[in-house]
Amino acid sequence: MLSKFWSLGLKGIDGFIVSVEVDIASGLPSYSVVGLPDTGIKESKNRVIAAVRNSGFDFPVKKITVNLAPAEIKKAGTHFDLPMALGVLSACGKIKKSADDKIKNTAFIGELALDGSLRPVSGVLPMIMALKNEKSKVKNIIVPSANSEEAAAAKINALKANSVKDIVNYLNGEEELEVCQKSEEVQKARYRGDFSEVKSQAFAKRALEIAAAGFHNVIMVGPPGSGKSMLSKRFPSILPSLSYEECLEVTKIYSVSGLIKSSKLMSLRPFRDPHHTISNAALIGGGSNPRPGEASLAHYGVLFLDEFSEFSRSAIESLREPLESKEITVARVKESIVYPSKFLLIAAMNPCPCGYLSHPTKECSCTPAQVHKYRSKISGPILDRIDMHIQLSPIKYDEWASLPAAEKSFDIKDRVIRAIDIQKKRFNGSKTSANSFMSIGEMKEHCKIPESADRILEIAMNKFGFSARSLDKILKVSRTIADLEGSQDLKKEHIMEAVQYRILDKAGDVALKY
Repeated sequence: MLSKFWSLGLKGIDGFIVSVEVDIASGLPSYSVVGLPDTGIKESKNRVIAAVRNSGFDFPVKKITVNLAPAEIKKAGTHFDLPMALGVLSACGKIKKSADDKIKNTAFIGELALDGSLRPVSGVLPMIMALKNEKSKVKNIIVPSANSEEAAAAKINALKANSVKDIVNYLNGEEELEVCQKSEEVQKARYRGDFSEVKSQAFAKRALEIAAAGFHNVIMVGPPGSGKSMLSKRFPSILPSLSYEECLEVTKIYSVSGLIKSSKLMSLRPFRDPHHTISNAALIGGGSNPRPGEASLAHYGVLFLDEFSEFSRSAIESLREPLESKEITVARVKESIVYPSKFLLIAAMNPCPCGYLSHPTKECSCTPAQVHKYRSKISGPILDRIDMHIQLSPIKYDEWASLPAAEKSFDIKDRVIRAIDIQKKRFNGSKTSANSFMSIGEMKEHCKIPESADRILEIAMNKFGFSARSLDKILKVSRTIADLEGSQDLKKEHIMEAVQYRILDKAGDVALKY
């Protein structure tokens, strides 16, 4: 006997339809799975056998072959347990012929417990969204009850079940399954911390406001205790909320990674701050069974790399591709997987290993060779890809004690949103979403250099050793500064301010002055 059920697989963060074919024939008792299954699928044999028996059905003592098609694509995950068990029961005649129409139009995903109950699985949202994109007739899905809200977010006809027995009864017309419903569309967005809690550092706050408005990458250099981490962790509070489409894409990534803490869509912009001992694969993604790395988990949000120069040189250099193309390609012999990684990078580092180079009151204990080695991990190509370089100064007691209450994140965010709205109108109809993503053609149109500023850029390039890419970054930051002021044209003062945010480009000068 032969039976056929539909299921879904994952490639990167995108789903694809999988046909689960089960053949039961006479011969020596065996159970084999073909179609490039991973170890988790191969181990499903014992789960399927126990679940079928403990659900009150007899398991056939025959030769059973399960084929997962298309066979050329590798399959991974325990969610194939359910369609394989149903395929065995259908081939045995436990599911009536009248259920054929339901089976032809429905996909099944779920991990089986030994008692026949269904356990939640990862990657439900991206798998279900594949049904909306495919041209096949499969438009319905049955998922474990624990995944019901995530399934409902895809806005497709999704039913939830608690066990194999419930699904068999549903297919045989003996009972109905509940429709998946979501209680809320998104989680309530709320960030901890506020910019008003950070005293002094007006220059850094201004730079971060510009970075938020134009989605510009930032590196901050300053001594310990100057507020680098404090500012970075409050940075998401001045970013605009995610759109519904962005919520879906972020949730897909976290669903594939098994990191969704609730069934609701993620509405908070991600903030990822990995430790400096992180491996390359954990940072950009990969592994034997490829998974998204921190760079993809920060998609549409912030990737904060504290102690930037303590990361391995190879890990830092691996960021070149995502900083430039906003995506990561993990290449394997048989396939390549693309993960989105449109993140805003905030890197923070000390000026030297001890942290007190050029400090006004504390003496630096580092030799010139140690400072050079410390700084050399940050290569020129990486610095070129970071739009803004910010220097933070140590805070004196009289400044800390006498400063009035600082501006709240809400007020800064309001200006940021107004600048972003200007960019949305400017780039309406194109793939560009922020000033930092402008192409060369768009820069020529929207970043026309005023004659009064032409000489400034010439001096910057000749005296400070700015590269052509550095000048492009200056113009993009200048465009954002103009947008914050509501100016249609670039002005000399906009470019002069943007030049201040390239301190690490100045002909390799390592001595910062406070």
